[in-house]
Amino acid sequence: MAIEFRNVSKHFGNTLVVDDLSLEIRDGEFVVLLGPSGCGKTTTLRMLAGLESVSSGDIFIGSERVNDVPTQHRDLAMVFQSYALYPHMTIAENIAYPLRVRKLDRAQRAGRVKRVAAMLEIESLLERKPRQLSGGERQRVALARAIVREPRAYLMDEPLSNLDARLRVQMRGELKRLQHQLGTTTIYVTHDQAEAMTLASRVGVMRKGRLQQFDTPMNIYNHPANQFVAEFVGSPSMNFVEGRIEAGRFVSDALQIPLKSDRLSGPVTIGIRPEHIQVLTQPQDGAIAATVYVTELMGNETFVFLSVGPNRLIARAPAEFRAELESRVWITITTDKIHFFDQKRNADNTD
Repeated sequence: MAIEFRNVSKHFGNTLVVDDLSLEIRDGEFVVLLGPSGCGKTTTLRMLAGLESVSSGDIFIGSERVNDVPTQHRDLAMVFQSYALYPHMTIAENIAYPLRVRKLDRAQRAGRVKRVAAMLEIESLLERKPRQLSGGERQRVALARAIVREPRAYLMDEPLSNLDARLRVQMRGELKRLQHQLGTTTIYVTHDQAEAMTLASRVGVMRKGRLQQFDTPMNIYNHPANQFVAEFVGSPSMNFVEGRIEAGRFVSDALQIPLKSDRLSGPVTIGIRPEHIQVLTQPQDGAIAATVYVTELMGNETFVFLSVGPNRLIARAPAEFRAELESRVWITITTDKIHFFDQKRNADNTD
């Protein structure tokens, strides 16, 4: 089912939480709303669910305007951070509860529960109680309870945040597989850019109630709309250096980079992804001298934190890279991968 926000705003008293949001989500799409705490992403989800009223603008599910439609009649299923399972019920009863509320007969309920449990590989847990399950198993049950309803769309508010790192990775894969299998429109809220990049068909990046960019994960990563998006998406974060362009070169304290493209002169902030900085242990023509501040061995790669004059940069290096702290190295930069951000525009967007 397609979903659309048309110029939707939400105030809590004098505080503007969501600001003129316009967003079109296609039928069957997996959309992630990504942003830091307090950016308005959960409020957006709650307005869609009918748990919060809309201050202005319109929300459509399919062709139906749902601003005034009660929550129970919107036919949406929500999965929250907390699993909210009934402790006195068995897992089968927990999964079947939404169907019981809708007065489906016992045979239909049992059939759906069995089918969804098989899909999530929790058939062996159906007679247990929630207290007998691990966190990952409880999360599967919460998903099963949402899926069993066969709603028009799924709304997920940071459903994996209570799991440990290994289970989060595992459940990300399960969610992606399930959504592909079900083909149901899904809107997923998170502050974790790894979840957004791995799960979404499109990502909406939000900041202070405003939608900053809505695009595919790779377009957001490779072509960020502004410096906030560039910094928020990517780990380690993009490097930023303030300077100016003079005669086809970017010039900053201790850093001069020849540019392949002709750009207007003047002040600018450049952004460089860590993978576009190459660290050398021997000098070569055109390389820039740097000092190793610290290194972090990650197993399959090494993060190298560098000092270049007053600038601090992070580079990705091969796992076998080794360098002593405070040692001299040299760097080269893939110049056609440099991002340019207007300093005045960035300053205007910091309030």
